[in-house]
Amino acid sequence: MTRPFGVKGKKRKHSQSKQDSEEEEHQQPPPKKTVAEESKESPPRAEPAPTEEDELSGIPIAPSEKESTKSNVIFILEKASLEVAKVGKTYQLLNSDDHANFLRKHNKNPGDYRPDITHQSLLSILDSPLNKAGRLRNVYIRTEKGVLIEVKPFVRIPRTFKRFAGVMLELLQKLSISAVGKREKLLRTIKNPVTQYLPVNSRKIGLSYSSDKLVDMDDYVSKISSDMDLVFVVGAMAHGKIETDYTEDYIAISGYPLSAAYCITRITGALERKWKIL
Repeated sequence: MTRPFGVKGKKRKHSQSKQDSEEEEHQQPPPKKTVAEESKESPPRAEPAPTEEDELSGIPIAPSEKESTKSNVIFILEKASLEVAKVGKTYQLLNSDDHANFLRKHNKNPGDYRPDITHQSLLSILDSPLNKAGRLRNVYIRTEKGVLIEVKPFVRIPRTFKRFAGVMLELLQKLSISAVGKREKLLRTIKNPVTQYLPVNSRKIGLSYSSDKLVDMDDYVSKISSDMDLVFVVGAMAHGKIETDYTEDYIAISGYPLSAAYCITRITGALERKWKIL
């Protein structure tokens, strides 16, 4: 007996709708988990690894050392050659190697433009065990033009001169450079005179090859009271001598003319031996 026309279609439709409902039930999302269940199952997220830029922004000193009440040392780099000028279409930090023709054209001696001396001096100070032990209080740079710059002891200065020149150019244009992702200023220009930033109970010592007072650095620092901060003023220029009205003593630490960076190495070495820093 044949079925009425259309009955087969109804059965197929009913069967198809039943299959669709089963698939929908199968595809329904699982019930949401509570916050407690999610926190129990998912492991804590790891902090992102520091980028190269973060590492270059500065190296904080351990709080226990930074907050030390022990006597500290301050370095002042005087007459630093850090001058910006427009060369062609861009502003650049002038130096004797790259801008000799430009300087001669403007009747300036290329030998006077040596920002590499400041760069080498800063590396010598900031890389020293003295600084890493937390005994460096601050570094100040006073340029030939009289601009005063404060350098924090935990900043990492670029190792190459080209990058250093870029940092100094940015500093002299923007007046400060902050740590990446932080508000703390690692380098900044500040108001003169530098004496307002020096500790009251401090001995201010100028270094000059022309001084008549030739001393052995180890003997010299050993005779200074251990509870007194020390301020060393070093010339960061190619030739000439520093002339300041705030130093109490002028000494020579060698019978031979030394670079500013090597003078600093002798000073930091003597202080490290005095304060038992290995």
